[in-house]
Amino acid sequence: MRASKLLTRLGASIICAASLANAASYTIVDTYDKSNFFTDFNFFSSTDPTHGFVTYSSAITANSSGLAGYVDGGVFLGVDHTSTNPTGGRGSTRVTSNKAYTHGLFIADIAHMPGSICGVWPSLWTFGGNWPTQGEIDIIEGVNDATTNTVTLHTSSGCTMTSTGSLPTSNLTGTNCNAGNGNDGCGFQTTSTTGYGTGFNAQGGGVYAMEWTSSSIKVWNFARTAIPANIASGSPDPTTWGTPTSAFGSGSNGGCNIDQHFTQHNIVFDTTFCGDWAGNVWTESATCSKLAPTCAGYVAANPSAFAEAYWLINSVKVYQAPTTAAGKRGVSFMA
Repeated sequence: MRASKLLTRLGASIICAASLANAASYTIVDTYDKSNFFTDFNFFSSTDPTHGFVTYSSAITANSSGLAGYVDGGVFLGVDHTSTNPTGGRGSTRVTSNKAYTHGLFIADIAHMPGSICGVWPSLWTFGGNWPTQGEIDIIEGVNDATTNTVTLHTSSGCTMTSTGSLPTSNLTGTNCNAGNGNDGCGFQTTSTTGYGTGFNAQGGGVYAMEWTSSSIKVWNFARTAIPANIASGSPDPTTWGTPTSAFGSGSNGGCNIDQHFTQHNIVFDTTFCGDWAGNVWTESATCSKLAPTCAGYVAANPSAFAEAYWLINSVKVYQAPTTAAGKRGVSFMA
């Protein structure tokens, strides 16, 4: 009886403490901006894994050629828009964070992105070093003259996702996230023309937020004039933001063990040209296919077309939730 009463009292404490833990706000762990971005991100200068018509620049080359630096208080990542018929591909930039994360709230304040330009394939994404076993989350991605964003997951086999909790206008085009399945993964095609490329830039950019937990991966996009006050104040609370643009859920039947398929992700910004996606769908765009017979041919011969193919990043902030708070008599309360 005494043990039963003790457990009852402890149970009440556990419920109370767990509620407090779940209500706890995210805590910032890293900020990347003009003060540290090029110290905490590395330049990738190897061959493009997606077979693009691109030459990724080293830090030294990017700096000397004006492809990377600081502009208007933001981080600039650009492409070569002056060279005609560049050998090996058009110069560009791809950078990867030194630090890797499992779970968290990732908030990118972006003033300008590439996109809605024939031949261009820009991305903001996260991935684990052992690809695709550790997964990939494509937060911003599109090709050629696309005007809306695509949000995609890539994993090893055994991961299927649902779209429960997403905007009804966002279309989940596939539930099987297996990258071995034609590398398509599972992805949402969104419909807002202010969330990508030309439309995004016309409004002064905005904020993308990605929340990654054990139960879901969610993405929101906010226009510059509609950024939630708690993001601006540095105390973000996703529960107040409304319906995510894209919400991947593991489903009640356990369709995907997120903690098994997504671990230790680095953050990446890049801009490539043509390649496995933009090049392969070149003829599907009536606008782009009229410009040249092939994507690579157009990109090589028209440098001035890519003057606007640049990222201007105000900041990337990473927040994480409390993990475990110690309770009485060795009981732990999970956040």
